[in-house]
Amino acid sequence: MVLQEIIVAGTASYSTEGQKLTSLKPINFIFGTNGAGKTTISRFINHPDSHPSCTLNWEKGQVVTCRVYNSDFVARNYAPQLPGIFTLGEAERETLDNVEKANGRVKDLEDGIAQLNGTLGPTDGSSGKRGELRALRTKFEADCWKIKGKYDPHFKDAFTGVRNSQSKFCDKVLAELAVNTAELVDVDKLRQKAATLFVEGLQQEAAVPIIKVTDLLAIERAPVLAKKVVGREDIDVAALIRRLGNSDWVRQGLAYVGHGSQCPFCQQEIQAELAARLNAYFDEGYVNDIASISALLETYEVLADTTLKRLEEILVLDSRHFDGDLLRADIDRLAARLAVNRRLLEAKKREPSRSVTLEPLAELAEPVITRIMAANTSIQSHNTLVDNLTTERGKLIGQVWKCLLEENSILIEKHLSEKEALDRAVRGLTAGIAAKETQLVTARAELRALERQVTSVQPTVSAINALLTSFGFSGFKLRTAGERDHLYEIVRDDGNNAAATLSEGEKSFVCFLYFYHLLRGSVSESDVTSDRIVVFDDPVSSLDSDVLFVVSTLIKRILKEACDGSGQIRQVFLLTHNIYFHKEVSFDPARGAECRAHETFWVITKVEGVSKIVGYKYNPIKTSYELLWAEVRNPSRSNMTIQNTLRRIIENYFKILGNVDTDEIVSRFDGKDQQICASLFSWVNDGSHSAHEDLYISADDGVTARYLSVFRRIFEKTDHLGHYKMMIGTEASVNPGQGIVAAALETT
Repeated sequence: MVLQEIIVAGTASYSTEGQKLTSLKPINFIFGTNGAGKTTISRFINHPDSHPSCTLNWEKGQVVTCRVYNSDFVARNYAPQLPGIFTLGEAERETLDNVEKANGRVKDLEDGIAQLNGTLGPTDGSSGKRGELRALRTKFEADCWKIKGKYDPHFKDAFTGVRNSQSKFCDKVLAELAVNTAELVDVDKLRQKAATLFVEGLQQEAAVPIIKVTDLLAIERAPVLAKKVVGREDIDVAALIRRLGNSDWVRQGLAYVGHGSQCPFCQQEIQAELAARLNAYFDEGYVNDIASISALLETYEVLADTTLKRLEEILVLDSRHFDGDLLRADIDRLAARLAVNRRLLEAKKREPSRSVTLEPLAELAEPVITRIMAANTSIQSHNTLVDNLTTERGKLIGQVWKCLLEENSILIEKHLSEKEALDRAVRGLTAGIAAKETQLVTARAELRALERQVTSVQPTVSAINALLTSFGFSGFKLRTAGERDHLYEIVRDDGNNAAATLSEGEKSFVCFLYFYHLLRGSVSESDVTSDRIVVFDDPVSSLDSDVLFVVSTLIKRILKEACDGSGQIRQVFLLTHNIYFHKEVSFDPARGAECRAHETFWVITKVEGVSKIVGYKYNPIKTSYELLWAEVRNPSRSNMTIQNTLRRIIENYFKILGNVDTDEIVSRFDGKDQQICASLFSWVNDGSHSAHEDLYISADDGVTARYLSVFRRIFEKTDHLGHYKMMIGTEASVNPGQGIVAAALETT
C-alpha cells in the first residue's frame, strides 16, 4: 500500500488553494532550491495531524508507517545517546519461520481488510459499494427533481422549504413515504383546492344575491289574462257590440261621449238613451278587470327590470365560483322571455277582450337560479376553508404528497429495492472488516511477541561501525549503552563520549547511517517487520563529495527495493536541492525520453513567496547551467531574480568559451541597452559575488522584457544565436512543452 496523492495547502509558503502531487509511484524525485518548500512536505508526511489543511490519500485507505529523514530527524536523534534499533538477530530456524509466518498472517489480514475496504469504498462515496450508494442516491435525487418539476406549477406551496434543493426534496419524499397517511385524492381536485388554499391574501367572500321570480310566475297564472273582458250581456246594445266584435273599439270611443252632442263614431247626433246604455254596458266589473290588467303590466315591468338589474350586478362580480359566459347566456334567454311576456301584457291592456297566455318563465329562470345557488355553495365551502385555513392547508399538503407518492410508486420502490441491496452489502462488508480487524489485533500481538524473542540492537551497531571504518571514519564508533544495552552512544577509541566533538559532516553521516538502519528495524522490540514509506529530505547536507557518493549508493539500494517490491520499503520520496546528488541517485540507463512506470519527477519553486509544484514526464534536472536556462524559459519567472539569472548564464557560457572581449561586445549597444549589457558582463569581470549598485535597474515587466532582448542580442552579435535558440527551446533537443515560452522570448 502506498501514498497515491499529497495535497499541501494553507501551511508555510503554500497557498490555501494548495499544490498537489498526484499519481504517485514507488519512487518519487522532488527537486527544489533551499526555502522552496521541500521540508514542509517531509514534515507533513511525518506528522499529518499537525497540518489539518493538508491531505494524504492512501491506496485503499490503508495507512503505512512513514520514516522521514530531514533536519528535524537529525536534531531530534543526535544526542549523547541514541535509542537502540532493534532488528531480527540470530535465532533458531523454527523461531524465525514462526516470525515469518506470523508476519504473513498479519499481511494477509491487512490485505484482506484493504480488499474489503476497496470493495466497500471510502466514506466520501468516491468508489466501491459506498460509491454505488452515492450514485444511486444522485440518480434518485435527479428523478425526484423531475417529479418536483411536474407538480411544482400547481403545488409549489406544498413544497415550501425543499423547492431549492434536490437533496432536501429527495429527503422529503423518503420521509413522507414513511409517515404519510393522508387520503388519496384525484390530482385535478387537488389543483382546484390548491388554487383556493394557496392563493395569497385569502379571505372570506360574500354570497351571490339570490333572485326570486315567484311574483313573476304568479302573474302568469292571473285569471284576468285568460278572461275576455267585455261589458254586460243583459244590455240591449250588447248583442250589437258582440255582433260587431268591436267591444274594445267601443270602449275606447266611449271616452269621447258626453263631450258633445255628436257620436264619436258616426258623427251623428247621439241620443241620451244610447249614451246611458253604453255606459251601462261597461259596468263596474269591466272597469275593475281593466284596472287589474294595467296593474299586472306595471308589476310585471317593475319585477322584470329589477330582476334583470340584479342579474347584471351579479355578472359584474366576475366571481370565480360561476362561469360568467354561461350565466350571461342564460340571463339573455331569460331577458328575451321577459320582453315577450311584457309585449303580451301590453296587448292584453290594449285589447282586454282578447285571451292572453304568457310564455312560461320558470324553465329559463331555473338555470340562472341553479348557477347562483351552486356559486353560493362554492363560496360557502371557500369560507369554511378560510375559517380553518391552517388545518385545511396542512390536510391539502398531505394529500399532495400522498398523490405524488402514489403516482410515482414504481420508481420509488425500485430505488428502495436497489438501496436495500446495497445497504446489505455495506453492512456485510463493514462486519467483515470489523471481524478481520479484531483478528489483526491478535495477529499483531502474536507477531510482536515472537519479534521480542529474536530482536536485538547489537546487529545495527556492528553494521554502522563497519560502514564508518570502511569509509575512513576511524576516530569514533558506536557502542551499546544504558540499561539492558538498549541505547547507543558515540565514543572515541579511549571510550570518551564523542557526540559533542564531531564535525557537521560527521554528525550528518552518523545520523544518516542511523536512519538507514532504522528502516530495517524499530526502536522497540516489536514492529520490526512492518512495511514502510521512506522520505529523504536533503540527506547530503554538510557532506563532502566522497561521503555523498556513499549516501547515494545506500539510497539507491532503498530505491531498488521499493522498485522491486521485494522488501519492507513500499515507496520512497527523495527531496533535494543538490543537482549532482539528484543526478546521481536518479540515474537510470534504462530510462528513455520519459520517466519509467515506477517513478515520478517534480520541481518545487517559489514565486513571489508562494510555493509551486510542477510534475514532469521526464527527468527535468540536467545541470545547473540548464536550470538557469529553464528559469529564463519559465513564464512565471521572478522579475527580481531574472537579472542575476541572465548574468550567471553569460558568465558560464562566455567564461567557458574564453578569449571574449567583453568591452567590444558592450560597445555594440547604445544608450540604456549598453548599460544593461554592461551589467550582464560585469559578472564575468568581477565575479558573481561582487556588488553592482550603480548598474541596478528597477525590475518590472517592461525592464525585464528589455533585459531579455539585450540578452538575446548578445548571442546574436557574437555569432552564437544557434546556442541561444537551442537552449531557449526552438530546437528539437529541448524538452517538450517549452516551445510556447521560447516563442514568446523570441519575439521579445
